[in-house]
Amino acid sequence: MPGTELVCQVLNCKNASRLLSQAQEQDLPWTSRVQLRLHLFACEACTRFAMQLKVLREAMRRYRE
Repeated sequence: MPGTELVCQVLNCKNASRLLSQAQEQDLPWTSRVQLRLHLFACEACTRFAMQLKVLREAMRRYRE
């Protein structure tokens, strides 16, 4: 299956945080989404960062209203 080798590549925290930030602005390719989910499953620090981004995004949405 094309792209499966990309999914098997492990993300480090730097790349995971970059993808989390990108995901705030645009849809990620499926390979990146899978890699990110696998990383978040194993990494508590990046999971906390993802939750912080979610809180900030919600705060900004409410501020605009």
